[in-house]
Amino acid sequence: MRIALVNPAWDFSGSIYFGCRAPHLPLELGASRVLLERAGHEVLLLDAPLQGMSQEQTADAVADFAPAMTVVTTAPTYLFWRCAPPELRIPREFLDALGRRGGRTVAVGPHGSATPGATLRKLGCDVVVRGECEEVIVTLAGAGDLARVPSVAFLDGGIRVTGEPAATRFTDLPALRWPDEWVARHAHHHHRFDAPPLGPGAEVEASRGCPYHCSFCAKIDFRDRYRRRDLAPLLEEIDGLRAQGATYLYFIDEIFLPNRALLEAMVGRGLSFGIQTRIDLWKPEMLELLGRAGCVSIEAGVESLTPEGRAALDKDCRIGTDELAQRLLHAQRFVPFVQANLIRVEGDDAAMVSAWRQQLQAGGVWANDPVPLYPYPSSPDYRRLWGEPDDQAWERAHAHYLAQFDAFSDIQEERPLPLSELETACLG
Repeated sequence: MRIALVNPAWDFSGSIYFGCRAPHLPLELGASRVLLERAGHEVLLLDAPLQGMSQEQTADAVADFAPAMTVVTTAPTYLFWRCAPPELRIPREFLDALGRRGGRTVAVGPHGSATPGATLRKLGCDVVVRGECEEVIVTLAGAGDLARVPSVAFLDGGIRVTGEPAATRFTDLPALRWPDEWVARHAHHHHRFDAPPLGPGAEVEASRGCPYHCSFCAKIDFRDRYRRRDLAPLLEEIDGLRAQGATYLYFIDEIFLPNRALLEAMVGRGLSFGIQTRIDLWKPEMLELLGRAGCVSIEAGVESLTPEGRAALDKDCRIGTDELAQRLLHAQRFVPFVQANLIRVEGDDAAMVSAWRQQLQAGGVWANDPVPLYPYPSSPDYRRLWGEPDDQAWERAHAHYLAQFDAFSDIQEERPLPLSELETACLG
């Protein structure tokens, strides 16, 4: 069967989107391609941002391929499924441009995972996948009866949902391969601030999920259960990227936990890399190894500066604020850029936050101005406020966020628009 996998041409005008705007490798679609080709299917993988294609050009390329099934993602990459653009205008624009030229149309991403009915209605597609998509897409490719496919939703009189969100096995995922020209065009070094990019960057995935359950984290319906990838295919993928000229990798793992075998394997490979993690999980000796392995960027979730604030966020942090600061400062001895992420928590003292930030910055560690939280439908925060997400979940979360805050994240130069204005393309 011919199958097209599409990352559409993203535009974030007016969006609350917190993620990076630069193109990144579409890891979920790359993994899907590997498994589809292993099953004997012919696959066209298109990434409009990396290839510099418009929606219309992307749709025409899909139509020329004449697939029996076309898959489109509703978030820019797996890296940003937890902070996806709430609006579905971009995948809807692509599907409108494609029309009925792509065979069965399938949407994957966080939207259909949490709110399958609303996603089907807004996109007008045939099927949405709930949860991690790779193995479900392979099952869909050979399926005649959608009712026999787990973890999907489709229209059958009403909305029919076939089960809970899927979790891909992942541990034995083969090495992903990318076209040389994609890697060559990937000039962006994600979350790197120690030096200007020299050579292409790339994204890789060493683990999936997180064993913690912080209240703000949108992962309940996807990439939740923690799994660590087998080292051999991971290193094969890394060495392939290095052979293509990549000089910097960003591990997209929800939480990059200490992994001695991987770090020791990275020593001497001549690659720099960045991670997102929790600094309280790293012993000083492992931070030294992290630096020797090539890490040049740590994004560490601290969130709140009080035990009460961290407890309110269900952080399960077992060291105090002073020790967190010392561990961050120790990490900066071996890793050039270390960031402590802070979020706006009711009860945190503004003067205390300012003094703590200044203390860290004097030691070479960046601590951001606390940012407001968006209650994504796949987060515990959403469910504490309103219960299980329904078809109005994104509208409810969006309106709540806009009503709560006057100032937003640093990357938002203008006030985000209401969801109804952003999704006019979804009304047709």
